[in-house]
Amino acid sequence: MDSVSKVDIAGVGALAGQRVRIGCWMTRRRSSGKIQFLQLRDGTGFIQGVLVKEEVDGETWEKAGQLTQESSLYVTGTVREEPRSPSGYELAVDGIDIIQIATDYPITPKEHGVDFLMDHRHLWLRAPRQRAILRIRAEIISAVQRFFDERGFTLVDPPVLTPSAAEGTTNLFHTKYFDEDAYLTQSGQLYMEAAAMALGKVYSFGPTFRAEKSKTRRHLIEFWMIEPEMAFVDHEENLRVQEEFVSYVVGQVLEHCRPELAVLERDVSKLEQVKAPFPRISYDEAIDMLKEDGMELPWGEDFGAPHETLIAEKFDRPVFITRYPTEIKAFYMKPDPDRPEVVLCADMIAPEGYGEIIGGSQRIDDPELLEARFDEHQLPREAYEWYLDLRKYGTVPHSGFGLGLERTVAWICGLDHVRETIPFPRMLYRLYP
Repeated sequence: MDSVSKVDIAGVGALAGQRVRIGCWMTRRRSSGKIQFLQLRDGTGFIQGVLVKEEVDGETWEKAGQLTQESSLYVTGTVREEPRSPSGYELAVDGIDIIQIATDYPITPKEHGVDFLMDHRHLWLRAPRQRAILRIRAEIISAVQRFFDERGFTLVDPPVLTPSAAEGTTNLFHTKYFDEDAYLTQSGQLYMEAAAMALGKVYSFGPTFRAEKSKTRRHLIEFWMIEPEMAFVDHEENLRVQEEFVSYVVGQVLEHCRPELAVLERDVSKLEQVKAPFPRISYDEAIDMLKEDGMELPWGEDFGAPHETLIAEKFDRPVFITRYPTEIKAFYMKPDPDRPEVVLCADMIAPEGYGEIIGGSQRIDDPELLEARFDEHQLPREAYEWYLDLRKYGTVPHSGFGLGLERTVAWICGLDHVRETIPFPRMLYRLYP
């Protein structure tokens, strides 16, 4: 018998005509009596294994017949080209070593309810659609890191346990830190500002937590944020970095994840339009747009999902809404010098009804104004003394933003709900598995 190469399914194309051995799971089996077809997966891809009864020994034929959905095995066979296969190859099977026969696998090809699938999330991840989403998520994360690393940013890790909040404590998870009060972080931004004063351009990537009792398709309790912060960067330059960043990430997904986008039946033509520069409208212009379409909103109120969706429908790519009223934005945002009732900020609204994916601003760099903001927002001075030090010792103009990973994944993948964008979602009524 000729030699056998151990390989994963993604690498079989380089070994056409050769015998290989693959560790895999069976997703489906069908038989025509004299031929058995095994649909196999190994985490890197899918391949069809073909057994012809006359060409294999009786034991191998019998083993193939025992295989059930999600049974695990080592399969040996010869790689051959098959134009009808999505991968272009199939496996002429001549040997099977069964690891385990799976019985009564709960997720079958029939339709299941969302609650059932979420209860079995640990198994649902094996479905082609869920695997495609997680592959795209991984590519987005990789693209994020490449973008910032190639542009001179330094990755810095902020703490998860904090004594204070970036935007108030209303939606924070409270815990005890021995004898002190602490919170699970809702943002690493304040710490990134400190890091930017040491390293110039920095970014963080980590989990954040919001104790919001929300059940919308856009919200998770635990989600991941990418938060860059840049010294000597003003509001306008901040917007340019954001649009270049999002254009780059979408482009990388289009370049590296076409098969996964096809599995999701994503309309890639909409993603291909995502190129900088992005349109920009002010909060005032957005209010006028809503009024023209019969959705009046008093000046000074924040936008909800219906408002953002209506505005986004007018553009073929993400749109910036800039200069929100000072009263509805975070204490650290710098007021517009020419119009202090609004701040130098922007929300990036994704197309197709996916809402805000980035929030950013130029930060207050005046120590006296920042102290006044502490008083206005009734923030405990002792918890923020270190943050004020950043303005006392070498203050500079600086800006930054935060991108929510899961909402971005939902938009790029064209998903109905963010629960599929993360391996094990934490939602209002779900902590299992």
